Amino acid sequence: MSGRRNLTAILSLLTIGAALSIGMARAAEDVTEDQIIRALAPARKPLTRGLSVGPQTQTDPAAFAAEGQFVQKFRNRATRSLSAAEREEIAAVVKDKPKIDLEINFDYNSANISARSLPSVQALGRALSNPDLKGSTFVVAGHTDAAGGDTYNQDLSERRADSIKRYLVEKFGIAGTDLVTVGYGKTKLKDPANPLAEVNRRVQVANMDNKATASK
Repeated sequence: MSGRRNLTAILSLLTIGAALSIGMARAAEDVTEDQIIRALAPARKPLTRGLSVGPQTQTDPAAFAAEGQFVQKFRNRATRSLSAAEREEIAAVVKDKPKIDLEINFDYNSANISARSLPSVQALGRALSNPDLKGSTFVVAGHTDAAGGDTYNQDLSERRADSIKRYLVEKFGIAGTDLVTVGYGKTKLKDPANPLAEVNRRVQVANMDNKATASK
């Protein structure tokens, strides 16, 4: 009897340990507000330190103006209205911008955000509402894995980008005009060597850092 009780106790401890490990792994997957803020913080090039005004930063007026035109071109555009050429234009502009990939899961064959991914989306909402980021224009890009056809995945990625935007607007009061949504389907896999991998099913957020044209 004693041996059987010991065996039962050991099995119980193993079960509890496994459950805790799974819980910790799931928690580790959730990105935090602070991580998003750090990833999306605009890089600045210091010039000089004045005696009274503090650090100065370098800004290229021509580049700033060009980005302002870009932002105005795509703000208020419906995701599905973007042509393939315009989607590539957006990809080229955000290439060197601060960005973060969020592995956000959706319900099967749906644009509904899964309960498992809500903490990450909520962290994104808090981050974009933070004074360090609030007021900038952000590109929210939806991506899928390679399963399924091109048209299906393109539509799915657009609906999912729209779903994230809608959640941020409704739950966090972020101005819809400050969120440019675009879908890339399966055209820009994060892990091309494993086209069906979960890392390919993601939402990428990039900071255009052009507050002169963003809503306040």
